[in-house]
Amino acid sequence: MTTANKITLFRILLVPAFVLLFLEHREHGADWMRWSCLGAFALASVLDAVDGFVARRFHQRSELGAVLDPLADKMLLVAGIILLSLPDNRFQRLPLWLPLIILTRDVLLVVGLGLIHYTCGKCTVRPRIPGKIATVLQMAVVIWALLRLPSGIQDWIASAAGMMTLWSGVAYADDAARQLGSSPRAGPTPGQ
Repeated sequence: MTTANKITLFRILLVPAFVLLFLEHREHGADWMRWSCLGAFALASVLDAVDGFVARRFHQRSELGAVLDPLADKMLLVAGIILLSLPDNRFQRLPLWLPLIILTRDVLLVVGLGLIHYTCGKCTVRPRIPGKIATVLQMAVVIWALLRLPSGIQDWIASAAGMMTLWSGVAYADDAARQLGSSPRAGPTPGQ
């Protein structure tokens, strides 16, 4: 258990705290709950960069970290974006198409990983620049909404997040096609 993995586990533990604070704020409207909710989300977002830096700087990359880090991102972002897409008079609502795009891409990624692993015996997932940009924009739109900043700019950030999420999905699909195409097990079975 590396230091980077411990930071990632802490990020995962921040997700239920964020959700609970969000729901409590929604129920009771206390402003300190909104700020606490925002703090939990922002801390988990900042720690995403910290655990990556620690893993690279101190050579702590691990297979566990390669699974936990994107899982922590997905849990935090999906929770935030879904909660902010629900009807609520306390926050500017995020467009419903944003969680739809994100969830569809993520489900297709998981199905693709399973298919590649089954077909090729192993799967290599490399982080791509469009995916990193999509993650940052998704974090930004959640923070923007939690801060209750002007909704016009929020719409632009949501649109950019949606476009980058689609672009990253295409990039990951291209990687998957190359891995499947290069595997001898993916070709036709010789006739008997």
